[in-house]
Amino acid sequence: MTLDDLETIITARKGADPDSSWTAKLLSKGPEKCAEKFGEEAIEAIIAAAKDDRDNLTNEAADVLYHLLVMLAARDVPLADVMAVLEARTKQSGIAEKAARG
Repeated sequence: MTLDDLETIITARKGADPDSSWTAKLLSKGPEKCAEKFGEEAIEAIIAAAKDDRDNLTNEAADVLYHLLVMLAARDVPLADVMAVLEARTKQSGIAEKAARG
């Protein structure tokens, strides 16, 4: 499965019955709740990384990616837009790119 595949699934579930889909349920709670859940998962991934818990980090990283895509969907930001930014950034050194952003 690719991130594009996952985005397609999330988008398809946007209008689903919240009682039948975790994604629909989360999206029905609004963008703020989606952002909060993404933050919780990111913290869990950070903790797993700090503890050098590879298995848990792997699982939490999957949660982070999923919840990031849900958060983006909640704000109607396509993954393609994020990927375009990343592609543009790879055309210059990371140090120069960071300096340009201030």
